[in-house]
Amino acid sequence: MSFNAVVLFIVAITVANGSVVAAEKSEAISFVNDVLPVLTKAGCNAGSCHAKAGGRNGFQLSILGFETVEDYENIVLEDRGRRVFQAAPDQSLLLAKASGKVPHAGGVRLPAGSTGYEVVRRWIEQGMPLHADSEPEFLSLEVKPANGVIKRNGEQQLQAFAQYSDGSVRDVTSLALYESNAEAMAEVSEDGLVTASDIPGKAAVMVRYQGKVAVFTAAIPLGAPVDQLPKVRNFVDEQVFANLKELGIPPSPVCDDATFLRRVTLDIAGRLPTVEETESFLADTAADKRDQKIEALLRSPQYADYFASKWVSLLKNRRDAASDITANFAFHSWIRDSLLTNVPYDQLVRELLAATGTIVENPPVAWYKRVKDPKVQLEDIAQLFLGVRMQCAQCHHHPFERWSQDDYYSFSAFFSRIGRKPTATAGEDLIFHKRGLATAKNVRTGVTLVPVALGDDVGKIPPGEDPRLRLAQWMSSPKNPFFAKALVNRYWKHFFKRGLIEPEDDIRDTNPPSNPKLLAALEKHFIDSGYDLKDLIRVITRSNAYQLSAIPNEYNLVEEQNYSRFYPRRMQAEVLLDAVNDVTGSTTSFANLPAGTRAIALPDNSYNSASGFLKAFGRPDNASVCECERVQSSSLSQTLFLINSSEVKAKLASSGGRAVKYLNDKRSDEEKITELYLAVFSRPPRENELKIAIDYLKAPLKDANGKPVPSGTALRQNWQDLTWALINTKEFLFNH
Repeated sequence: MSFNAVVLFIVAITVANGSVVAAEKSEAISFVNDVLPVLTKAGCNAGSCHAKAGGRNGFQLSILGFETVEDYENIVLEDRGRRVFQAAPDQSLLLAKASGKVPHAGGVRLPAGSTGYEVVRRWIEQGMPLHADSEPEFLSLEVKPANGVIKRNGEQQLQAFAQYSDGSVRDVTSLALYESNAEAMAEVSEDGLVTASDIPGKAAVMVRYQGKVAVFTAAIPLGAPVDQLPKVRNFVDEQVFANLKELGIPPSPVCDDATFLRRVTLDIAGRLPTVEETESFLADTAADKRDQKIEALLRSPQYADYFASKWVSLLKNRRDAASDITANFAFHSWIRDSLLTNVPYDQLVRELLAATGTIVENPPVAWYKRVKDPKVQLEDIAQLFLGVRMQCAQCHHHPFERWSQDDYYSFSAFFSRIGRKPTATAGEDLIFHKRGLATAKNVRTGVTLVPVALGDDVGKIPPGEDPRLRLAQWMSSPKNPFFAKALVNRYWKHFFKRGLIEPEDDIRDTNPPSNPKLLAALEKHFIDSGYDLKDLIRVITRSNAYQLSAIPNEYNLVEEQNYSRFYPRRMQAEVLLDAVNDVTGSTTSFANLPAGTRAIALPDNSYNSASGFLKAFGRPDNASVCECERVQSSSLSQTLFLINSSEVKAKLASSGGRAVKYLNDKRSDEEKITELYLAVFSRPPRENELKIAIDYLKAPLKDANGKPVPSGTALRQNWQDLTWALINTKEFLFNH
C-alpha cells in the first residue's frame, strides 16, 4: 500500500457505540508542532533511546526530531500500524509503552492523564495528521530573561516562547529542554528553574525546542569589595578587571619577578630560565624589563620549537611507517620556520589548505598525505581552524548547533577535487587539483551538493578553480565569524589554562564565552594586526591579568573561570623532560636527531614509544586535532616514575651531571645550593630552605649493613637526593 493510500485510510474517525463519528476538531493537533515536542521532552528521541544508531527494539526516531517526515512514517506506518490505533488510542503501543501499561525498557515517560499523554492521544484520535490545517511554521525560540544576575544559592525561573509564522507566540517552557554549561555553578531543572551554587562567575543555560536554541546567561556575583586593582596595561586588563569588578571578585596581586620570569619562559619558549638569565633578570632595575624579556623570548628559536610542537600535534604529524620520516621532518620544519619568521596566521592556513605539488617542494602537502578522507579533512579543518565540531552532522542534525547533514557534505565538497599521483619516493603522492565540478552527495538523502561554507555562500566555483582556494579565502576573511575567534581562544587557553570558551574548539551560540567583550576585543586586535601571532602573544603576556599571582586571596580560592589569579598547570611532557635534563645536567638522545636536541623540538609522535618519560606524562600521539589528546592531569604513575624510575635515577647520577660537578666545585655549599634553587625554581632559596639543605648535605650515610658510607660517596648521593627532592615538588612540576 502506498503512503498516500495509507494516509487516506487512516482518516480522522473514531468508533463509538457502533457508529462512526468525526474526530474532535476543536483543537487540531499537529505532529510537527505538538507531538514531536512531547516525544522530545520525554526523551524518546534522545541518543540513548530510540534515536541511537539502529534505534531500540526495532523502533527508530531521528535525533531530537530533526527528521520529521521519517519520524512520522516510523510511528504511523511501520510495524504494520501497531504503534498507533485510531479506533482505540489508549491501546496504541506508542502510548501503552510510554505510559507503562506495556513493559517498556525506558520506563514510564508519559504517565496516563498527563498533558503530554493527552496531546499524543488526541493526535491519534484525530487521525494522526502530519500537519494540522493551516498550521503556522515555527520560526524562532526566545528565552526570558535572556540574561540576568542570580545571587549565590539563589534561583531564576526561565520561560521559553516559540514564535510562529502567523505572528502567534506559544509558551513552551514545560516542553523545552534545558542544559547548563557549568553545573557546578548553576543547575537547571526540567522545567527551567536555574539554581545557582555558591561559586561565583558566569554560567549559561541552553534552551532547546524543536531544533531551535536560545541561551540564558547568568552572572553569579561574589559581591566582595573590589577597591584595589592592578594597573591596567592594555585592553586585556580593562576587560578582565571590569568583569571581576562586576562579579565582586578581588584579584590576586601581580606576581614577583622570579615567578614572572619562570612563567613566561615556560609559556613562550617551553623551557626553564637558565641560572644566568634568572640572575640577570632579578638584578635588572629597568621599569620595562618584563616587556624586554617577552620580546627576547619571542625572538628565540625555542619559541618556534615550542609552538611548532603544538601545531604538528594538532595537524597529526604522525609516523606510522619508516617512509613517513621525510614528510614528517619537512612538515615540522615548515611550521617551525613559519613561526620563527612570524608568517601571518591567515597566510599559514592558506598555504596548508591549498597545498599542491610534492612534499619536497611544498612541505604543507604532507598534511594531505596523512589526512586523505574528505570527511576527515572537513572535520579537522572545521574543528582546528574554526572551532566548530562537525562530526555529529555527518549522521544527523547537530544537536547543539544549526549544522545539518547538508551543511556537512557541502563543506566536504571543498575537498572533493583533490587528485593524487604516486611519485618516485615510496609512500609519497603528488597532490593536484582535478578539473571538474566540486560536489558531494548527502548519503542519507542522495542529494548532490556544491561547496558551501558554514553559514555563508562562497559563490559558484567553476570547474577549473580549486575549491580549496575559495575556502581559504572565506576562512581568512576578517568577516569570518569563526577563524580569528578560534585562534585567539586557543592561544588564550595556552597562557591561562582555560579558554574564554571551553572547550577551546567548541565555539557555538549555545556555549558562550565567560567574558564576551574580552573575546571580541582579542579577535578584533588579532585581525587588525594582520593575524600576527607574536603580537597576540605579546599583548596577552604584557597584561597584568597574565602576570597575577597564582596564590589565592580569601575571596578567589574557588574561582576558576574569570582569571582573578593565575591558574597553575602541570608542565607538558616535553617541557618537563627538558626541565629535568636542565636541572640534572643530563641529556636525552633521540633517534635520527642531532645530539642535544630538546624534547620540545621533536618533529612527530614516533619518539613517544622510545621514551618512558614522554609516555608517562602524556605526550600526544598526534592522532587528533583536539588538545584533549594531551594528558595534562597528574597521576599515580607519573609520581612513581619521578620517584623511582631508572631513567630519572640515571639522569641524577649522570657522570657529567650537576650532582657530580658539585663534588669538585670549590664554591661554598651555600653558593651551590643557591644555584640549584635558581635552576629549579628561578629563585634563591629561603633562609629555612638553605639551612635544611646544608644540614642534609653534611648528614652522614650508612649502607644497608649499617656501616658508614665514605664521605665522598655520601656527598655525591646527598647532592643527587637533594636534586631529586626538588624536582618532585609541585613548585617544580607546575607552571605557576
